[in-house]
Amino acid sequence: MIIVMKSDSTQEKLDAVVDRVKSFNLQAHLIQGDGQTIIGVVGLPLPPSLDEMFGIMPGVQTVLRVSKKYKLVGWDFHPQKTVIDLGDGVTIGGDSVSVMAGPCSVESEEQTISTAHAVRAAGATILRGGAFKPRTSPYEFRGLGERGLQILAQARAETGLKIITEVMTPSDVEKVAEYTDIFQIGARNSQNYLLLEEVGKAMKPVMLKRGLSMLIEEWLLAAEYVMAQGNPDVMLCERGIRTFENATRNTFDVSAVPVLQSMSHLPVIVDPSHAAGKRKFVDALSLAGVAAGADGVIVEVHPEPDQAMSDGAQSLNFDQFAKLTPKIKAVAEAIGRGLEIPDSVPA
Repeated sequence: MIIVMKSDSTQEKLDAVVDRVKSFNLQAHLIQGDGQTIIGVVGLPLPPSLDEMFGIMPGVQTVLRVSKKYKLVGWDFHPQKTVIDLGDGVTIGGDSVSVMAGPCSVESEEQTISTAHAVRAAGATILRGGAFKPRTSPYEFRGLGERGLQILAQARAETGLKIITEVMTPSDVEKVAEYTDIFQIGARNSQNYLLLEEVGKAMKPVMLKRGLSMLIEEWLLAAEYVMAQGNPDVMLCERGIRTFENATRNTFDVSAVPVLQSMSHLPVIVDPSHAAGKRKFVDALSLAGVAAGADGVIVEVHPEPDQAMSDGAQSLNFDQFAKLTPKIKAVAEAIGRGLEIPDSVPA
């Protein structure tokens, strides 16, 4: 349900409506736009007479029922596009395209720090790197754990890059939150609802990757789990889905970008590395995602991809990544956007 307040409603009238919503054990989500305030009402059950009850309250302009399963992620509840502010001038979802880059796994201090400097010099504003790695086989390298998080924090201190890293279990959320700027929820955990609720409570930005066989509505409902905990800073990442085709690791659903943007106000990121699984296709998929309207690109970069402990086949080396970012910038400018350029490296 959406309660649209009159443009001249006082704070007292607004508070009265919010208090009335809460009296029914429902959640009230305030969205304040230019000259108008909307109160999104979420929860069950919604009494049949609720429309009339709120409709006659002072300051209320109209009351609308939302038939979609997802509420908070949709345009009805939030008519302005979400822009996530990470601080220090770094945003996601604004006029410029954001670039995130780094190794699949944090393997060592030298590997991570050198990569951080290289991707920042090439135009990235966010460093990606896995400290905890979900692997198909239990015998593969599964990350350095907290030591990996410490290395990422050191890289941030040296370069000024923001950090995005994966969290895998609810019990790890508090520890990862001490280090990261963005939680990454991987494809395998995209419907781990206990984890989604826990990162929602942590009140830090969340990047939710699409599950291997996840419908777009299921994906939006997963994001709803995060936002229902009061966390508005969620972004969606298309990383390829599982189809019958095996020429690439996954099938990059470029159509998901405009479809999502028609359904939701959340920023959309594309992951060409996991979609392709082969580095020779990463450039083309990156540019296709930006051309389709993506708000950001997340790319795997490694100093020596052929020696990487995970996902080396889809990782770019420093030179390849440096050649990609000008292409991303050119495509972004061609569709009326730009490339978010990092501030100077801290002394």
